[in-house]
Amino acid sequence: MARNSKEPELFAPPEKVRQPLAARMRPRTLDELVGQAHLTGPEGALRRIVETGYLPSLIFWGPPGSGKTSAAFILADLLHYAFLAISAVSSGIKEIKEAIKEAENNFSLYGKKTVFFIDEIHRFHKGQQSVLLPYVEEGVVTLIGSTTENPSFEVIAPLLSRVQVLIFNKISPEELLALLKRALSDPRGLDGKALEVTNEALQFICELSDGDARRALNFLEFAYVTARKEKKKLDLAFAQKLFGRHTFLYDKSGEAHYDLLSAYHKSLRGSDPDAALYWMCRMLEAGEAPSAIARRLIACASEDVGNADPYALLLATAAWEAYNFLGEPEGRLALAQATIYVACAPKSNASYRALQEATADVRRKGSLPVPLHLRNPVTSLMKDLDYGKGYLYAHDFPNGFVKQDYLPPELKGRVYYRPTDRGYEKKLQQNLKNFWGKERS
Repeated sequence: MARNSKEPELFAPPEKVRQPLAARMRPRTLDELVGQAHLTGPEGALRRIVETGYLPSLIFWGPPGSGKTSAAFILADLLHYAFLAISAVSSGIKEIKEAIKEAENNFSLYGKKTVFFIDEIHRFHKGQQSVLLPYVEEGVVTLIGSTTENPSFEVIAPLLSRVQVLIFNKISPEELLALLKRALSDPRGLDGKALEVTNEALQFICELSDGDARRALNFLEFAYVTARKEKKKLDLAFAQKLFGRHTFLYDKSGEAHYDLLSAYHKSLRGSDPDAALYWMCRMLEAGEAPSAIARRLIACASEDVGNADPYALLLATAAWEAYNFLGEPEGRLALAQATIYVACAPKSNASYRALQEATADVRRKGSLPVPLHLRNPVTSLMKDLDYGKGYLYAHDFPNGFVKQDYLPPELKGRVYYRPTDRGYEKKLQQNLKNFWGKERS
């Protein structure tokens, strides 16, 4: 029976699925790689690699969406290397050895060198990284690893010594804006003439993407397709309603966690309440545990304010208690109040230095015996052995003070605590001078 040509074909081949915009707009040359001018410019490392034709093993370190994978593709393509890629998340030693075998065949059978690209190389454990060593050393493969974590912490030293680390920067909003505008007009991208897209909407998407080009292109494509389907203009109001609040690049167990906590502590120490408050809000908005912030706040109150303002430690610990009592969002105000107070307080690390020096003497001198006059004669035998003999009870003397030695003889005259002339420590310095008749220095 003849088939009606107007009837739909039940088993017709599916239409070719179009790649996501981020894949279609993947840079093909160094000139198209945005945000990394320090690497792609005339004096940049990537540019020099292409010009010389010599490709060493590399590790690309930078935030997500900064072009690390694209750069690896570009180098392999321009230098005519075979390209093998595996993910450290889903691959083990078996997959590594299989890929190495393929690289060996590429060279022995076709005379072609191979780029062995490992995404998220920081997720390989030490054993997996060690497997790579001989093949990188012998030049069987040219390793290019990408990581968002500091390689000095995440990559074993023997492997790190065999590669060159290139740092990729977070892409600026201005560079992301240029990329989005290109995606609207490029034949590989979107049909920009079919929909009105405002500059304010593109800027909002750039801010929302937090330096991640892949995220920016994905957001743009979603907003563009949605606006076309709903027959609406892609303006700022539409984008804000579609995406809602910002998301932030943050890994609570990774380097961003420690970098932001470090910035917070240094701002407190540096007496900049505005910067300290900003970093605190950055962490809270990104989902950092408030306990981590409170611990750093309390540590700073003791380490960097100390006795210059003893109230700072009380307020910092009280802020954490208040946060636990109030919860979100009111508890944030207690943390903010204490953050501002600690940042504005006079600073002294005299207690911190005293602790370090006393600890050093304990470790260096060992278990020095307690002088007899400081021992407590709780038995008659102890009294017979002169425990407590010669001890002067301070409250028996004017002002509750009498000069006597409290340190072991080996440390006689040793000074650990040297108060500053800032805040309350100025009073403590004067008290000690009145007692002992000299400045502590």
